[in-house]
This record gives sequence, structure tokens and C-alpha cells, in this order.
Amino acid sequence: MDKTKELLKTIVEGLQEKKRKDIKSLDFANINNAVCKFFVICHGDSNTHVNALANSVEEFARERANTKLWRKEGLERAEWIVLDYSDIVVHIFQRSIREYYKLEDLWADCKVIEFKEN
Repeated sequence: MDKTKELLKTIVEGLQEKKRKDIKSLDFANINNAVCKFFVICHGDSNTHVNALANSVEEFARERANTKLWRKEGLERAEWIVLDYSDIVVHIFQRSIREYYKLEDLWADCKVIEFKEN
């Protein structure tokens, strides 16, 4: 789990580098048969900002945690980009899309960690 938590820290740093909005992490440790260990959720102000956030996460993970991305989706429209690192899945939204889907509210029994603005 140490490598996963180090990657989580690196992902958050990558998001913070590009002035992300409202980062939350959902810890699925107490969820049986969860597809991953963590979700990381944040949003940007525009499709350009969302793309920049995704690129920053990918760069930080590759360079600082020596971790390659397994899969990414949503780059074309950049309303909701998903970066899959197997144990951690990163969801980067535009604000209106995040408010519509409300991923953080779907799992009442998981631990939600909020990362404060710097």
C-alpha cells in the first residue's frame, strides 16, 4: 500500500501544480470488491484547464513516481477526463459535469479526504 499512497500524494501534487479546484480522494479500503483503492476527484474551469490538469498528473506520476498510465479517456472533449493507474483512478471534471454526476456522493461508506487549497 505504501507505493499506492506515494502515487496518491504525487497525483495530488500534480493537480495542485495546475491550480485545481476542490480535490477529494475516496478511499475504498472498506468497500468489498472495489475496482480500485482510491478515486481522486477534482475539477477545472475550462476544457483547456481540464486537459492541463490531466497532463500534469501524467507527468508527475511518470517522473516522480515512475508510474505509467494504464488508460485515459475523455481527452477529446475534456469535460470529464479519466486517468487509470489501476489502484488509483483520477477523475478530472469541468465544474458543471462534476456537479451533475456527484461521484463523491455515490459511496456513503467510504472515507472521503479533502485536500485544502494552497
